[in-house]
Amino acid sequence: MSTAHTEAAPSKAAPRARSGRRPAQLWHYLGLAFIIFWGLAPFYWMVVTALRDSDHTFDTTPWPTHVTLDNFADALATDKGNDFVGAIVNSLLISLATTGLAVAVGVFTAYAIARLEFPGKGFITGLILAASMFPAIALVTPLFQLFGDLEWIGTYRAMIIPNISFALPLTVYTLVSFFRQLPWELEEAARVDGASRGQAFRLVLLPLAAPALFTTAIIAFITTWNEFMLARQLSNRATEPVTVAIARFSGPSAFEYPYAATMAAGALVTIPLIVMVLIFQHRIVSGLTAGGVKA
Repeated sequence: MSTAHTEAAPSKAAPRARSGRRPAQLWHYLGLAFIIFWGLAPFYWMVVTALRDSDHTFDTTPWPTHVTLDNFADALATDKGNDFVGAIVNSLLISLATTGLAVAVGVFTAYAIARLEFPGKGFITGLILAASMFPAIALVTPLFQLFGDLEWIGTYRAMIIPNISFALPLTVYTLVSFFRQLPWELEEAARVDGASRGQAFRLVLLPLAAPALFTTAIIAFITTWNEFMLARQLSNRATEPVTVAIARFSGPSAFEYPYAATMAAGALVTIPLIVMVLIFQHRIVSGLTAGGVKA
């Protein structure tokens, strides 16, 4: 009797446990739905407005009405003084240069912090963290004065160098957490086989760090692509990135702002980033979580 009773108890408890998990799962799904809606609703409305005729820009219908592609043509046109395509090229140059330099410097810095012992290591690590937390608005005036004295205003250098200062701390901290979790035995085995420290880093550790490098490169690229405040002050018409170009869009007259064309330009800029993240989402997630699991 006791054996039958003990065997029957789990069978009764199992349905109750499953029924108890269902409300929790429901709340999880509701939370995910809210986050997705909160994040994508502005983008959805931007696309809806971009596809709507300019005479119906302020129509509140929640789906596309009076659909037209004229707004995208207006965004790409240059007859009103706009150079959206040239701004996209500028953003690509600035973002690629910033990403490449930040990752190249950050990977060696992260390796040194994670693997080597040297005086002032804790101070340098804290200094990098402090630089990442420094408010960007406080840098506008001194950078404008500095680059003005150097006659760099309106050059690519004036935008790439400050962007590196924002992308580099993020790169370093992402890679430090990854390098710290890599087993020392891999590097030691390479050293025993006759490899130098540089060869062990280049041939053994660097290939293992590819997911983290890929992740930091994408994040640094997107961060630089979206930067506006410093670029607004340090660029000119020839070197302005796409964020500044959209803010300077001009309409048919000085008293009419081209909201629909601006939304179309925003959609053209945002859609490639979303597609890139969706394509490489597995690499991004693996790179962000790789440093959190010990080998």
